[in-house]
Amino acid sequence: MASAPGAHGITLTVTNEAGTVVKTLTGAHNGIVNAGATTVPVTLGTWTAADGRYTVKTVIADDANELPVKRANNTTTQPLFVGRGASLPYDMYEAEDGTLGGGAQLVGPNRTIGDLAGEASGRRAVTLNTTGASVEFVTKAAANTLVTRFSVPDGTTSTLNVYVDGAFLKAINLTSKHAWLYGKEDSPSNSPGAGAPRHIYDEANLVLGTTVAKGSRIRLQKDAANSGTFAIDFINLELATALPNPDPARYAVPAGFTHQDVQNALDRARQDANLVGVYLPAGDYPTAQKFQVYGKAVKVAGAGPWFTRFVSPVTQENTDVGFRVESSANGSSFSGFASFGNYTTRNDGPGKVWDLTGVSNVTMDNIWVEHQMCMFWGANVHNITITNSRIRDTFADGVNMTNGSTNNTVRNVEARSTGDDSFALFAATDSNDADQTGNVYENLTATLTWRAAGLAVYGGSDNVFRNIHIADMLVYSGITISSLDFGYPMRGFGTTPTRFENISLVRAGGHFWGNQTFPAIWLFSASKVFQGIRISNVDIVDPTYSGIMFQTQYLGGRPVNPITDTVLTDVSITGARKSGDAFDAKSGFGIWANELPEEGQGPAVGSATFNGLRMSGNHTDVRNTTSTFTITVN
Repeated sequence: MASAPGAHGITLTVTNEAGTVVKTLTGAHNGIVNAGATTVPVTLGTWTAADGRYTVKTVIADDANELPVKRANNTTTQPLFVGRGASLPYDMYEAEDGTLGGGAQLVGPNRTIGDLAGEASGRRAVTLNTTGASVEFVTKAAANTLVTRFSVPDGTTSTLNVYVDGAFLKAINLTSKHAWLYGKEDSPSNSPGAGAPRHIYDEANLVLGTTVAKGSRIRLQKDAANSGTFAIDFINLELATALPNPDPARYAVPAGFTHQDVQNALDRARQDANLVGVYLPAGDYPTAQKFQVYGKAVKVAGAGPWFTRFVSPVTQENTDVGFRVESSANGSSFSGFASFGNYTTRNDGPGKVWDLTGVSNVTMDNIWVEHQMCMFWGANVHNITITNSRIRDTFADGVNMTNGSTNNTVRNVEARSTGDDSFALFAATDSNDADQTGNVYENLTATLTWRAAGLAVYGGSDNVFRNIHIADMLVYSGITISSLDFGYPMRGFGTTPTRFENISLVRAGGHFWGNQTFPAIWLFSASKVFQGIRISNVDIVDPTYSGIMFQTQYLGGRPVNPITDTVLTDVSITGARKSGDAFDAKSGFGIWANELPEEGQGPAVGSATFNGLRMSGNHTDVRNTTSTFTITVN
């Protein structure tokens, strides 16, 4: 029905995490709103935002013509996140910020691979090596689950006790099974004889079994019952609630928890026109192979990743599990579950939870992937959407799209400790000779990547990467922008710009491939055309060796392709200092046109333009001893 005449008031409030109203905006629409009609937008004013999490509450005044029973939906609330990176429903507590007791020790900072501090976030950690040693945190919000990033000696399994407000609650199980590799950074193994250690941390999770109130004290403590020694990097606390079956009449439910039970439910949903999908109730679902999804689009929904969990066999290693989705199931969706693997080493090929080719309009939301090779690998995929998910301790990429993949979105995803690029786009054409365009990667967090970059872009055009936070890369660049083809047919960068916008890189860079050092941002013109790069609103803080490095590939003593049409705007580089390690001579540069990156190579070739460059606290702001590369600063 039509509304009453007169003013229809609107009040919007913004509330911060502490529950304090930080802004109130008001306005009104004047006049009748006809049945089925929509008003023009009502401007309420502006709010200058600060980084953080907020709740936005909007209240529409009750209308005289509106039935009272209809008025409940005149008030709506929704979350608002302001800042770079992902915003997921847990809070971070760094161990070094906790309260230490009983002989607990703070270690670091340093950036030594294989060291408890060097491989920790913030490059600091807390050790619990004596009985009674503990680290305690005051909760910022109510929580009923806990994740900790930890290190225990190789070959050991133990427990660590969890206390709440001084009383023992339960123990969390910790194992070294998925950590501790040895040898060369590009191909480490599980054999201690292969060389120095690396990838020494892992994560463990625990359902507390009770809701711990805001302001409570949660303590991790080594008691007499907890054998061995421990390093704690951080914890996450989260209040998790199980999600119900979205529509019991239209979702098949497995008869049990076995792999075949789930596959039978998928088959039933495919064959029954009245069913739209499968609901997976809370529980652990043992699986040792791929689920087959084909025939029609299906919705696979779990009770949430804390409750619905696919688990690989504990008696095996490197088991290939996940979902095989055919193009006949285009439009399928997957949400609300976890996939915990049993990978302990890199094994290229299998191990991708979703390994999709030639599919489109598939969505993944609220997924947790851990101890797998990859979460997602897509070749020639289109309109894929991956949102609100967490990727942890993989042995290869978190997300990689390739072979003419277009118009895909990766949004609000956190990747921690991946064994290759956390988020990647690779314009290879070995299985589909087409342009790779229109992809958007936004609101992403990549931390503690232990083998490659937080973000890697190899060719393509008209792709956007924005609102990203990258920190504590252990051996490689924070962002790799490269036209190297790795021996595959590939398209270089197109003339329509590839854009990198609103990004923070903190403590990024490292050394890899022997003696090569990597910066926070690495621009590498290689076997294909390098052009159309636009980088803006980027802050580089405390890089391990250098802020931005330009490099060119040489073959037969000659450069292959120059860096061209590359513009960087409003970039800040601070704290590029001398490293003081074996690579000290290759460190301390804010911007570096690399004159000799490695044996058989030559100086960077091409040019780049900086607009609005800000530099401070660097040993050397700009190093360019070449005659082949031009850096223009406006």
